[in-house]
Amino acid sequence: MTPITALIAEDEPLMRERLKEKLAETWPELSIVAEVADGDAALAAFDAHSPQVAFLDIRMPGRSGLDVAALIGGECHIVFVTAYDQYAVQAFETGAIDYLLKPVEADRLAATVERVRAKLASPPADLAHLLDDLRARLQGQAPPPRLRWIKAAVGKQVKLIAVGDIVYFQSDTKYTRVVLAQSEALIRTPLKDLIAELDPQQFWQIHRGTIVNASAIAGVLREDAEKQYVLLKGRAERLPVSRQFVHLFKQM
Repeated sequence: MTPITALIAEDEPLMRERLKEKLAETWPELSIVAEVADGDAALAAFDAHSPQVAFLDIRMPGRSGLDVAALIGGECHIVFVTAYDQYAVQAFETGAIDYLLKPVEADRLAATVERVRAKLASPPADLAHLLDDLRARLQGQAPPPRLRWIKAAVGKQVKLIAVGDIVYFQSDTKYTRVVLAQSEALIRTPLKDLIAELDPQQFWQIHRGTIVNASAIAGVLREDAEKQYVLLKGRAERLPVSRQFVHLFKQM
């Protein structure tokens, strides 16, 4: 049977890798024929590979995901990937366009994959009207600012902590530990919500329960092919890296 082929266009490397890995788990027979970081490269990849499905980040350098969809939507089933749900969800919920919110969650992806599979037997939908609606909603809207400060409980006090000073975040029962060089605090915000607000170039998820500040990483300890640990500047603990995130350290 001829495999279904797909293109991923996402300018944030960690998000792109996360989507690819979760697609491999949810839709293992899907063949990712190209992974690109901007709209122009997405069009070139589409011309080269003619994939049946395209996962497009709405906001990318050069042409946006909307621009790319306008050019290839008649030949390809489109799934938008976006963090800007406040602008776009109403248009998406017509059902003609599938979408994923960042960070991509397994249950949401499974539902999207099921819908896309069902649509593959039919020609791609005409997206012209909906794309015009989305452009109108997004026009002039700046991306939401990255998280810069966190209010956290330290003993009986609530302190304002600069995000750049945080070494790592770690899930801890009902709370999230906020670990700094010389102290730590607790917040109630779960990791999955923090990921959406943190700068993905600065903060890397290395485990289901851990996000680390890349600037605080001293190195990586590889005990064997299955066990890797992040070593930190100025702190003695070793943070385990789960298998799905070892790609972050392949060049180290």
